[in-house]
Order: sequence, then structure tokens, then C-alpha cells
Amino acid sequence: MTSKPSGSGTNSSNANISINDINLEALNLTEGIRDSPVCIIVLGMAGSGKTTFTRSLIEHAQKQFNPYVVNLDPACREVPYAAHIDIRDTVNYREVMKQYQLGPNGGIVTALNMFTTKMPKFAELVRRAGERGHKWCIIDTPGQIEVFTWSASGSIITEGLATMFPTIVVYVMDVVRSSCPTTFMSNMLYACSILYKTRLPFLIALNKIDLKDCSFVQEWMTDFEVFQDALEEEHSYVNNLTRTMSLTLDTFYENLITCGVSAKTGTGFADLIKHILDCVTEYERDYKPVYEKMRLQRLAEQQSIPLPAASIDEAGTAVPMGLDLSDPKTNSDNSVYLMAPSLVPVQMDADEELETDAKNKTEEQNFQSFVQNHLTAQQNKRDKQQREQQEQKS
Repeated sequence: MTSKPSGSGTNSSNANISINDINLEALNLTEGIRDSPVCIIVLGMAGSGKTTFTRSLIEHAQKQFNPYVVNLDPACREVPYAAHIDIRDTVNYREVMKQYQLGPNGGIVTALNMFTTKMPKFAELVRRAGERGHKWCIIDTPGQIEVFTWSASGSIITEGLATMFPTIVVYVMDVVRSSCPTTFMSNMLYACSILYKTRLPFLIALNKIDLKDCSFVQEWMTDFEVFQDALEEEHSYVNNLTRTMSLTLDTFYENLITCGVSAKTGTGFADLIKHILDCVTEYERDYKPVYEKMRLQRLAEQQSIPLPAASIDEAGTAVPMGLDLSDPKTNSDNSVYLMAPSLVPVQMDADEELETDAKNKTEEQNFQSFVQNHLTAQQNKRDKQQREQQEQKS
């Protein structure tokens, strides 16, 4: 995780700060929740236009809020904005897939899990950004939305930020894809899950209104019968489930804030910024007391931790357990800095490798033999049919 320069006013000595050099003395729970920067976490399903939306939001907020930008997508090749913190500087996504034999989705989730092991230092960089005049911190996230629906890293990021800074969630929704009632309901279920899991002010940005007007989505949220009519026009076996879920989500729609935008043309971002400011006010009024209570509880837990046995008189002699809990050494070859020692793949010895190779060769030979026997049987059958046809003709 590297802090990059934010403009001409940035001190050159802070241009490249190693994550291991960050001092956490100024970061503690006793100071309470700060007024800035406001952390805006941009979420959404893959293909909804989150990255383009983030770029447009940065452009429209640059003059007034001087946003501090964070990219948490480890799999993207490039981003259309200058990021102050980029997860790709910390975690090598392809190396994670290779070392732990993971697919693309598993690699992304694991990369986020590794990143969150340095959450205190990440929060310290955000705090410093607020002191330098950044009023907003915009955080772009990967399309693997399961990171924030069930993975531990999503909760660590949202709760870690919300206990220190005003934090809101902007859920980007693709209007074009959501024209299908079942896809719309899938989006709403994800949004509802994130809302109740994060417990933060929630704003839905209806993206791509340059391609399709978003009024039908807002009407579906407010008028149950209109959504039912649209559902009847689509013949699918999941219609009954979608109809039932739409009744369940009526309460969810009541206080939901939506705003139509076009990340490509910039339409609607003036209204979006107004809604974001309303969400910040909502955080201060409704959510800040809750997170302030959580902060005090954690502070009390830290103060109630008993002293180690070595500092207590007549407590006997402390016996070392042989556990090394220090951070692993950084690996400059593959740039994976946040590897947990317990996650290092187990290396097989030579005998196990030979046994595995022999087993694989045997399975391959059996498969080739099966294929050859099948082809031979098919050929014999065709030859027999040809002989019978010739006998009939003669």
C-alpha cells in the first residue's frame, strides 16, 4: 500500500511512504469519530459501471471536496483515475491465484482478506489525508460483491472506517440490465443484504440513464402493482419467488434514496452530490451514536486486558510456547506483502510427488484405453452394418 502524491501542494517527502514505515501513534480510539474525510464506499455488481462512476464522481467533487481516491480492485488492469492508494501496489493478484490454486473470484476475495490485515495502517493514511484537506475519501471496490455480503474483509473495511470517519455506501445499479424484473429483484436483494450488513447510510445510483430512463425502476419501488404487471409479461419459473420477494422488500423501499446518473456523460451528478451530503447528515444523526458506542466498548475492552504474567510479582516463570506471531518477511519477488503464515501452501515431499505422478499417469492411461475401446467398438458396429447391407443387396 503506497500513498501517492495528491497534487502540487503535497510534500515530496510523503510521495512514497512504505506501509512498514507508517507510525500509528496518532491513530487511536480515544480521539473519537473525526469530521473528515467522509468515506464513500462504491459497491455494485460486475458490469454496473462502478469504476467509470468513480471517475465521474471524482471529477465533479474535485473542486469542492478534493477527494482522496482508493482502488480496492486487485484484478483490474488499469483505472481511469489517479489513485492515492491502490491495492495492486500491495497484493499481486495473479500470484495469489497461483500460490493458493484459486480461481478469479477466490483470488479477489483472498487479496481483499490480505489487504485488511493492514487495516490500521490504511486507516492512518486516510486520517492523514483528512488533515491535508481531503474532505472526501472515495473507495472503488471489485465487482465480486460477495466481499461485502458475507466475507469478513468487507465487515472489517466498513466497520473500521465507520468507527473513525463518517462513512456511507453508494450502490451502483445498471438500469439497462435491471429492465428485466427478475434481474431488478436480484439487485434489490443484494442491496438489501449490504444495507443490513453494513448498517450505514445507503444511496442507490441508477447508472446508465443515457441508455435507458430510470423512472421505471423508481416506479417499481413505489408501486407494487406496476411491478406485478411487468412481472406478468415475463414467463419464468422464478416469477412466484420474485413476486413474494417484492412484497417482502416493501419496507426496504420506504426510506431508500435513489438518484439517476450517467457515469459516461456526467448527467445527474449534481443531484447525487446533494444526496451524498444528505447521507452524511443522516450518519451524524442516526449512525454516529451507534458507532461511538462501539468505539467506547472496544476502548473498554482494550483497557480491561490483564497484564502479562512477566510483569506480575511472584507469578512464576513464563514458559515460551514456541509460537512466532510476528509479521512474515516481505517477498519482493512477487510483491505479496500480506501473506498470513498459516496460509502458506504445504509443500509435498519427493515420495508424495512421485506417488501423485504415478497415479495421474495410471488414470490417464485408463482413460486413453477406455476411449480406444469405445472407438474400436463403434468401428466394429459400423463394419457389421455395412456387411449386412451388402448381403441384403446381393
